Amino acid sequence: MANSEATGEALDLARQNELFERATPEEILAWTTSHFVPDAVLTMSFQHEGVVIAHMLRDVAPDTPILFIDTGYHFPETLAYRDELVARFGFPIRNLTSVMPRAEFVAKYGDDLYNRDPDLCCKINKVEPMQLALRGVRAWINGRRRDQAVTRTKMPIIERLQGGIVKVNPLANWSSRDTYRYLTAHDIPTHPLFEQGYTSIGCAPCTRPVLPGEDERAGRWAGKNKTECGLHTFLGGDDAASETPEEAAPQTDARGPERIDPERSPVERTPRATGS
Repeated sequence: MANSEATGEALDLARQNELFERATPEEILAWTTSHFVPDAVLTMSFQHEGVVIAHMLRDVAPDTPILFIDTGYHFPETLAYRDELVARFGFPIRNLTSVMPRAEFVAKYGDDLYNRDPDLCCKINKVEPMQLALRGVRAWINGRRRDQAVTRTKMPIIERLQGGIVKVNPLANWSSRDTYRYLTAHDIPTHPLFEQGYTSIGCAPCTRPVLPGEDERAGRWAGKNKTECGLHTFLGGDDAASETPEEAAPQTDARGPERIDPERSPVERTPRATGS
């Protein structure tokens, strides 16, 4: 049985955050994976920050699962980049897909829901698969940085979410230059769209290159009253344990068959969770 510290219940998050402000990302990852083994995961969409963390984990904790949500709307370049890095570095990817089969989704909502109701589109294709994948997870590692957008400037390095999950942001203090230096130093290729001005890359219909003077995430849902897909808000934060500017979105019980295209990718796919 996990001890109380490993469950996050006895963690002094304020003290831990103070210590982590002076720690390297590798040290933060080592602490996280040792405290929460085997229930820590990394989520990534093959943007550069996630790639950096996945590469660090090869030395720190190589068996840490890496969750990738295939929304059905990714750029072909993103999927090719994913497959290239998986083949080269052996990242232990678990490919998640919508709980609603594609044909059912299109029949019910059409194939342009992202334009009419991007929040609902993200909920179905991103949030619900993540809700299933996080069942049983105690530590959630991700690649957010504080300087990516104004909504992230006060983000702590470690925070406790509703339900007790500990969320870890090991690159919170990094800049895009730090990320690029790491990629260069370790001979890791960049995303094919990066040189075309895409500094934050999500689904193809909802992403454009950024313009001079814009923040990195300005190309996401441009023209919409939307700044986050919901993955980093649906669990909210435990106000008694962490300070985060994001408010919780309503959480639903996601059920349904996993949508799998057997020709889409060679990476591992996670079976649909059952039960509550």
